[in-house]
Amino acid sequence: MSTVEPVFANIGTNKGLKRFGLRGKAKVQGQWQLYCMIHNIEKIMRYGELAR
Repeated sequence: MSTVEPVFANIGTNKGLKRFGLRGKAKVQGQWQLYCMIHNIEKIMRYGELAR
């Protein structure tokens, strides 16, 4: 099992997502997916640096 809270803290605090800038469920879902994708890409980049 893992804890999900650090992901929300990283996106909210470090990425600056305090509130969504778009209106409508589809647009908000798209914006949230972009933030999650950025978070995952950064994790992959950090893992690649550790593997070297």
